[in-house]
Formats: sequence, C-alpha cells, structure tokens
Amino acid sequence: MRGCLVVAGGRSTRFGEEDKAVADLAGTPMIRRVVDRVAPVVDELVVNCRTDQLSTIGDALVGVEPEPTVVEDPVPDQGPMMGVLAGLRAVESEYTFVVACDMPFVDPSLVAFLFDRAEGHDAAVPRTDGRFQTTQAVYRTDAMVNACTATLARGERRLSEALSELEWVTIDREPIECHASIETFENLNTAEAFEAAADRLNRNDHGDG
Repeated sequence: MRGCLVVAGGRSTRFGEEDKAVADLAGTPMIRRVVDRVAPVVDELVVNCRTDQLSTIGDALVGVEPEPTVVEDPVPDQGPMMGVLAGLRAVESEYTFVVACDMPFVDPSLVAFLFDRAEGHDAAVPRTDGRFQTTQAVYRTDAMVNACTATLARGERRLSEALSELEWVTIDREPIECHASIETFENLNTAEAFEAAADRLNRNDHGDG
C-alpha cells in the first residue's frame, strides 16, 4: 500500500487572516486540489490539521476516495515536523508521500516515481536549486516516525534535519523533469502567489493557457 499525508496545520501567517488550506482557489478549496491530484496514485489518505480546522477541512474533502483520515495536532503550533509525526502515526502503509496543503500543482506522475525510487530505502527526496523538497517526498513510514521523534528530541524542528536519521536517495532536477514540471513544487505562501495561481488555473480551465 501507498499512503499520502497532507500537512495542513500551519498558521500561514504570510497569507493573511484566512486559512489558506481551505481558501477558494479558482473555485475549489486549495487542500481539495492537492488531494484530488494525489488520490489516484495512493491507497490511503491522512490529513494533519489543527483542532479548529476539523470542520472546514472535513467539508472540503467530502466525497474524496480513498476517504481521508483527519488527525489533529496533539500540540498545535509546533511546526511541520510535529504535524508530520502526528500524521504518520496514523498511516498504515509502508511508504507515505508527504505533501504540504499549499502545493496545488503537485504532479501525480512524480509522486508515483518517488514511490518507485523510495523502494528499499527510507526515503526519496527531491532536490531543486540546492534545496531539499521535504514536503513533497516519499518516506518509509516507520523510519520517518522514528527520525522525527529523534530529531525533535534534539530540539530541531526543520524536516530536513530528520534526513540525518534516514538512509535515503536524492532525486535531482533531471529525473524530476522527466516526470513533472518544476511547478509541482510551487507553494502558495502569500495572497499574491495565491491570486496568481488562481488566475493561471482559471485561464487553463477556459482553454486559454
């Protein structure tokens, strides 16, 4: 089985007052766009969020198959690694694709490729422009739970720090671009980026781009 964990518990302070996870992106909640793109290539879906998001995220994901399991942050506002750890503890699959809820252009072809490359390793992590894309990567579920636990115990909160606990493979730009545009890693952190993405999606939906 192949699992997917969507991390949605961040406060998105650069985005404004609205919860960007469920913000309307060209007619669809952003988290729904992420889930709809990934769902066809996974067997299990888990979403991590804050308690105050449960209702709106539940509404946004009505009708999704496989039916998502929604996991609350045990302690809110502790950063993405805590959210990843909480979410992965609910995953039953051996390998899990971890993706942030603000990456609506995630490419399912790349997701499938990352699962293939992770086989026999603890993770397959893309790297673009010298940066590891830790929130669009595949992890061996149990190994990443242990890695996050150990990393948090050291006082580290960045997901990239957990890689030191894993035996993993790097996926560089050339093989990535055999399966996806680099647009797959675009994350919408600001209202301006969100509006630009909405314009692009609207043009595509009307056959203009």
